[in-house]
Amino acid sequence: MTATGSDPKQIRMNLFEMCCVSHITHGMWVHPENTRHRFNELKYWLELAQLLEYGTFDALFLADVIGTYDTFRGGPETALAEGMQIPNNDPIMHVPAMAAVTDRLGFAVTCSTTYEPPFSFARRMSTVDHLTSGRIGWNVVTSYLPNAARNFGYEDEVEHDNRYERADEYLEVVYKLWEGSWDDDAVLVDREHRVYTDPTKVHYINHDGRYFKVAGPHLSEPSPQRTPVIFQAGVSEAGRKFAGKHAEAIFLGGESVEQTRHFVEDIRGVARSQGRDADDVKFFPSVNIIVGRDADEVAKKVSDYERLRSVEGYLAHWDSRFDLTAYPRDTPIKTLADSRPDGERLTARFRRFQTVGEALDSIGALNRPFSVAGTPDVVADRLVEWVDTTGVDGFNVIQHLTPGTAQDVIELVIPELRRRGRFRHAYDDEGPGTTLRERLFGTGQARLKPTHPGAAFRNLADTHPS
Repeated sequence: MTATGSDPKQIRMNLFEMCCVSHITHGMWVHPENTRHRFNELKYWLELAQLLEYGTFDALFLADVIGTYDTFRGGPETALAEGMQIPNNDPIMHVPAMAAVTDRLGFAVTCSTTYEPPFSFARRMSTVDHLTSGRIGWNVVTSYLPNAARNFGYEDEVEHDNRYERADEYLEVVYKLWEGSWDDDAVLVDREHRVYTDPTKVHYINHDGRYFKVAGPHLSEPSPQRTPVIFQAGVSEAGRKFAGKHAEAIFLGGESVEQTRHFVEDIRGVARSQGRDADDVKFFPSVNIIVGRDADEVAKKVSDYERLRSVEGYLAHWDSRFDLTAYPRDTPIKTLADSRPDGERLTARFRRFQTVGEALDSIGALNRPFSVAGTPDVVADRLVEWVDTTGVDGFNVIQHLTPGTAQDVIELVIPELRRRGRFRHAYDDEGPGTTLRERLFGTGQARLKPTHPGAAFRNLADTHPS
């Protein structure tokens, strides 16, 4: 999917973050230039948002979990010691403040459909859409941690595909609230006749489904986007089916660049089968970027990363039931797997390696499908290649150092991409007030496209009791 003609495909950038000390590059928080220990400070987030807007990023993408990783070594001790996604704050709370010091940067927050009632969530997202002037997106997740299930009264995780069935109905409920409960012209603000809202244009939704029963009406008046931009991150078969139906932007993973290309094609096919256009979905794999002005600077940054990475932190993040650090390095992976009842999980993750030592050396290494270390021209070469060969639209940049990674990308990589005509020089001619959906799909497209399933719930028949 290589761009042709005089207008090559523009590469988009989001920053991948979380409201915690150790998000996804475990061990790096101890680096003397890392400021992640400030994550409880509002100023930390304001500075980051302003930096990203200076760099003309599309959005700040905020991950979240609602439980603790407590399987590794039989408890939460490793996660706590490593600051591995605990302590961890609510991502939504930061967004209005960041929006107040920016005009164009978007924000995508991760929230689960499994544990929170849709009615209260819909109001909170409408509130944030108002306060950001339409710059909010929702990363729809179904949650997977056993501890999260126990925090909300369940004995164990809800079964995977059942979580997606529940999520599908959850989306139906919030679409009804966001898109159909209030007519476009319901709010009058008529001082002369003392009528703020026309009562005939606000509707109950009276949803009565398998998982949810919600009367409505929605408590918030229509916000700039009504429905926040729908992000989704699952690549399982159920996840891809869900994404092709609902998602407008996908945070994509894969074991290889080729697999990522396959996922892009598959999800676009699902979207078409749902009556949507293939281009109605944008794709953003996560990317590791280490960039320096010369080879020596690159080598120093790579060395720092390899020296500080925490194998225990990664094993805790994977919620691993096996502690590879407890075995001699020369132990064959196959021998270890054969000795355990859950050995298939061990071989599935480490099938490429012969010994425990080889597996340990790979954990947290710069070996993800989308990883690059080099000077700006080397990094730009790789980003362009990935976009043109896989069909993705851009990247969620993983932070190794905060704010150092974002600064390096903005100061070194983006200028090189601009020189090649592959990255915006500014937020085009869009002024303040451009919504996140318009940023992704074009001016005038603040609302869900008519082909999106959520649009079917507009203009609900009035079920207000007489």
